Parts: sequence; C-alpha cells; structure tokens
Amino acid sequence: MGIYKIIDIVGTSDKSFSDAAKNAVNEASETVKKIRRAEVTKFDVKVENDNVVSYRAEMKIAFEIER
Repeated sequence: MGIYKIIDIVGTSDKSFSDAAKNAVNEASETVKKIRRAEVTKFDVKVENDNVVSYRAEMKIAFEIER
C-alpha cells in the first residue's frame, strides 16, 4: 500500500479546457513521477475585448511517494 501526496496545479490552453487539463498533467509529469490521479477542481477563461483568449484548468494531482 502506497502513500500519496496531493498538489494543486494549473494548466492553460488557447484551444480548450480539455487541452488545458492535459497540458497541466503533461507538464507536471516532467518533474513529478508516479502520478496516479488528476481531478479538475475549476475551469475558467481569460477574456480580452469581450473574447475568450485562453482556457484554464485548476487541478489536484495525486502521486505516490517513493521510500
């Protein structure tokens, strides 16, 4: 049975919420190993001149602690 740590991360994308979530996990996986779960806790968008210019996904990721 493993021990897990949970951290908050934020991903962004110019295309979609789905891409923002994928970008967050992909980027986190560069330094965090053994990611086991990711949960989107909030979506929001950046608006400029009445237009959506980027998408954000706030997430919690859980990863296994190595001993």
